[in-house]
Amino acid sequence: MNKKPNWFKGVFPALVTPFVDGEMIDEAAYRSLIRFVLPHVNGLVPVGTTGEFVYLTTEEKQQAIDIALDEAAGRVPVVAGTGCASTRETVALTRYAKDAGARAALVVAPYYLKPTFNEVYEHYEAVNEVGLPIILYNIPQCAGTHFRWWTAEGMAYLDNVVGIKDSSGDMPFLMAMFEKVKGHIGIFCGHDEIVTAALAAGADGMILASANLIPDIWQKIYAAVHSGDLAQAQALQAKIQILARIVVRQGSVQAVKEGLQMMGLEVGNARLPIMPGGAFPRESREDLRWQLEKLGKIPLRAMEYELGGKIVQTQVPAVPYTPQHVGNFALKIGEGFAGPPFFELAHIDLLLGESRGPVDKAIAQALIVAHPGHEVRIIYEHPRTLLVPTVTVHSDKQAEHIYTHATNGVVQAIEASIADGFLPAEGLDSLVMIANVFVHPAAANRRRIQVNNYKAMRAAIRKAIEGRPTLDALLYEKQAARHPFRYAP
Repeated sequence: MNKKPNWFKGVFPALVTPFVDGEMIDEAAYRSLIRFVLPHVNGLVPVGTTGEFVYLTTEEKQQAIDIALDEAAGRVPVVAGTGCASTRETVALTRYAKDAGARAALVVAPYYLKPTFNEVYEHYEAVNEVGLPIILYNIPQCAGTHFRWWTAEGMAYLDNVVGIKDSSGDMPFLMAMFEKVKGHIGIFCGHDEIVTAALAAGADGMILASANLIPDIWQKIYAAVHSGDLAQAQALQAKIQILARIVVRQGSVQAVKEGLQMMGLEVGNARLPIMPGGAFPRESREDLRWQLEKLGKIPLRAMEYELGGKIVQTQVPAVPYTPQHVGNFALKIGEGFAGPPFFELAHIDLLLGESRGPVDKAIAQALIVAHPGHEVRIIYEHPRTLLVPTVTVHSDKQAEHIYTHATNGVVQAIEASIADGFLPAEGLDSLVMIANVFVHPAAANRRRIQVNNYKAMRAAIRKAIEGRPTLDALLYEKQAARHPFRYAP
């Protein structure tokens, strides 16, 4: 018997829960987010993993469900996250969602104490008695309990189970689901990195954290697969794969929230203990921003530089903290860090200034003083850029890594920054830079040395121009600060 509802297909964002200073739910921001995604989605999922359900009180979960239902106003189905650690709480919240008007409940496996498979089955039996359609939710990386195909198959035959969301990223498990329960219940992919493969294999849709950011692109991927255009779906998946990987593997909640903020949707930060710079590291924030820019999610905006006694106009992909006017080029500092892998991590300290200023004088002095093992080089002329090795160069291999591969990455970053406007084309002769470049003595992977130094230099330039991090950000994030080598095991 087919229990799959007709509405259970397509793109469902796992909505973040906006907060005011990490405290109360920001209802206005939540409604704005829902209005932003609504034209591109087939349903909404409040109070899921990305919605930080584990950090919400019962009253806040109910509030988030109510807001989503009210804002959706029947235009799309709302699937309420009702999973809790205990059966008693899960049953109570599922009953609330049913009475409030939710179309179904997304119920995660009971977590933390890791119940046996029989206990998980009996947990869903109890929730089944509420009478609201249930979507099983398999996310072992968070719940600590991985469904087995025989357990999921058995639960699929409970009267009110109408679907399953699998976020494990485990394709063999997903393929077993297609074998055992396809055509009986709906099967959704919850792992952003494998969506096209899952849809091509037979999945009915997706519930994704990144659908907060790019619901329109996921809708195009869904449509392409269902029209038989796998080449188009594959091309689109490749285009968003870095973004998907960042969201899935780099602290999805904070990553999505910061991405939305870059796009102009202020949703606050995740609740403690999650904080900026922790689960979602700073170097990944820069990468996420570049991906959103490539996808056209961050618009160009006019920006002016006060350089050489004149105003230079440019356009840059601007986020809310990008200034419209940049002056005082006596000395600006920026810092960039990028990885992995560990020994190919790149760290750049940047000094950026105006010609004939302090940075220019430092370059002139550096070029006339011998630095054995730290030989400096001019690696770019417009803007004039000096490379300074951080680590003493002892071998030809180290020299190749720093003066060829790391330098190539730094040069690519300069050219990318000219192209995107952060180094204004009309003002390049008025700018000078010193890049203090770190390459680990044990580095070996030349490709990663180049790529990581590209990322680090590009980030350092933007931070210098935008004045990041601010004092407020430093104070807020100080507890998440970690030295990448000191804290290595």
